[in-house]
Amino acid sequence: MEIEDAEERARHSSLLIEHTRHRSTTRSIAPVLEMSTAFEPSRSTGLGRQSMAPVALSGADSLPSVKFGFDELRDRMAKFSAKFDAFIEQGRKRVLEERNQFRMNIAELQEDQRMKKKEIEIVQLKTSTHQQTVEKEEAETREMEAAIASLASQRDDHATTRDKLKKQIEQTQAEIESRLAAQRAFAARQEAQSRFNVPELDFWITNLCLRIEGAGQDDRLKFVYSHIDEKNWEREAWFELVTSSRDYDVKHCRPKLDRDAVEKVLERVNESRELVVLLKGMRELFVEAMRS
Repeated sequence: MEIEDAEERARHSSLLIEHTRHRSTTRSIAPVLEMSTAFEPSRSTGLGRQSMAPVALSGADSLPSVKFGFDELRDRMAKFSAKFDAFIEQGRKRVLEERNQFRMNIAELQEDQRMKKKEIEIVQLKTSTHQQTVEKEEAETREMEAAIASLASQRDDHATTRDKLKKQIEQTQAEIESRLAAQRAFAARQEAQSRFNVPELDFWITNLCLRIEGAGQDDRLKFVYSHIDEKNWEREAWFELVTSSRDYDVKHCRPKLDRDAVEKVLERVNESRELVVLLKGMRELFVEAMRS
């Protein structure tokens, strides 16, 4: 569009230059035309006749007058000049209008450019904000992924620990079951044996002149013998049996007995696991002690 405007301005400039040249040519020709129009052969001849009356007429004076049409040419030139001036004026007005329109277009383009620049700045601001948001979201995503990885690692560790605990629980349960089975079997054996222990215990209490008492502690029993001294059948002897461990043990006794002899009796009892061996062996030791 700017190239077309430049070409239009150049064309009008060339027309103005041609018009100026034409007017200068017309102005230079106009005096000549006036002089030619003003010069008339009759007038010149009349003057010559007045000044030179006695001179005779020449052959040129007898020639007819020639009309060149300068008036018509002048009128035509004037009309052309008026038309040309009107054309130039119209061209000037058109140039002014086009210039004003061009300025308006330039102003509109500048305004559009300003608006576009503002829009570009807004878009750049939005782009920057969006980029910051994206970076923030990416950072949050990385943090979430790290947290998820940590939780997954903890989950795996907990799963491993859970499996180990399950195995330990299964082993413990199996051990408990085996112990319970062993206890049930032992309880069954004890129950089966207890059917025979009560009559047998009554038998030995009667035959060994024995009675059983508490020793003041849960894991101890006191066995009291009578009829062990031939001189005094009412005299008594006793010992305390400790049952807190698997092997039997004697802590106290009256009268005092030889510890080695007591240990031998305990060895026989712990080997045979029969209480009657202990009861008979201790009575024998008390009888020997009474005799000595």
